[in-house]
Amino acid sequence: MAKSNRINKWLISGPPLLYLIIFFAIPSLIMAFAAFRFPGDYGGLLPLIGSNPETGANELLVNADNWRDYLTFDNFTLFFTDSIYIELFIKSFWYAGLTTLICLVMAYPLAWLIARSPKKYRDLMILLVILPFWSNFLIRVYAWMIILGPQGYFSMVINQVLGLIGVGPVQLMFSHIAVIIVLVYVHLPFMVLPLYANLEKHDMALLDAAQDLGASGWQRFWKITWPLSLPGVWAGAALVFIPALGMFAVPDLVGGTDGIMIGNLIKQQFLDSRDWPFGSVLSIMLTLAVLLLAGLAALVGRGGKRDAL
Repeated sequence: MAKSNRINKWLISGPPLLYLIIFFAIPSLIMAFAAFRFPGDYGGLLPLIGSNPETGANELLVNADNWRDYLTFDNFTLFFTDSIYIELFIKSFWYAGLTTLICLVMAYPLAWLIARSPKKYRDLMILLVILPFWSNFLIRVYAWMIILGPQGYFSMVINQVLGLIGVGPVQLMFSHIAVIIVLVYVHLPFMVLPLYANLEKHDMALLDAAQDLGASGWQRFWKITWPLSLPGVWAGAALVFIPALGMFAVPDLVGGTDGIMIGNLIKQQFLDSRDWPFGSVLSIMLTLAVLLLAGLAALVGRGGKRDAL
């Protein structure tokens, strides 16, 4: 019986574990090793295996005597000594954090409305939330390029309103504002869905009891609804913040040079400059930063749960 249960557990957990090992753990180890390598003469990585001029056989070129010719810490030194990379990291965190905050402010009332709507309308409202996923991501971004462009109705209306108050016309396209707008648009459903899944399970009797005890609407929300919804808030924040932090397509298309983020720099290092070692360093730093934030969020969430209990 115990052996059968063990086999069943491996059958259930084995495929996802194997998937994570093949597509996450092994590539991460390769990337970590590449971060200590030199770039090749034509990009990529400096080969570790080459032909021995004496024997003509392929063999490992690095050994205990010449490892400094093939392995280096210079890539990490460049990252920590050049302030432009740290500033770009801070800028990317600012974009992702602001996107997460705006998504939370916009998604919470919508998720609450869906959760408290009659059941016959909920499926339709959820369908409308996920409807943008039915079209290609790039098509939706290109649509925003038209909307935010100088000839778009949105830009024309904004500039007309600014003109009435004596402010000159502004360019929405290829700006910080454009990046934030499109990032919020792309990630908003990822905040709505976990919030809705959480808010739908709330017991309305708790709010009725608080009202009978004299609690105001704000007190009922802040003392009951908000603490109970924190798991949904943390889940939505993670689903928005992490993808937004590494996003490169949106800044490329609507941000221009002003809206560049760390994801754009990583893409540039791998595809344009072909400096794979430094691109690996940037990727490692981004991964470590995300893991650190996830750990801090888990600690804060655990502390909030203990306070609520």
